[in-house]
Amino acid sequence: MTRKLISSGSTFEQQIGYSRAVVAGDWVFVSGTTGFDYTTMTISDDVVEQAEQCLKNIEAALQEAGASLRDVVRVTYVLPDGAEFEACWPVLRKYFGEVRPAAMMISAGLADPRMKIEIEVTALRT
Repeated sequence: MTRKLISSGSTFEQQIGYSRAVVAGDWVFVSGTTGFDYTTMTISDDVVEQAEQCLKNIEAALQEAGASLRDVVRVTYVLPDGAEFEACWPVLRKYFGEVRPAAMMISAGLADPRMKIEIEVTALRT
């Protein structure tokens, strides 16, 4: 089985020692992705804007892997404040409303207090 590592260019990948995504055969595993705009290394204070940026970052990784958001079969959302999750639903519906992957939301602390949401996905390339 072939294995391909995908980087977003985030400094975190080199500092911590991980890949934005790993392609293994037809599977694509996208690491937990936050709302940082990796071109500027900035992050919005707004959880909804962060959710949107997370999905843009994930979409870019999937495209590089030869997949798309339509191939996502599993998604995990992590928010430090679970009460903020509902505000993100319109953004999540925009990207996954027709795809409807299996999903889970966890309320837990994230590595940086500026991070309000982190999203991880698994996709099966078709």
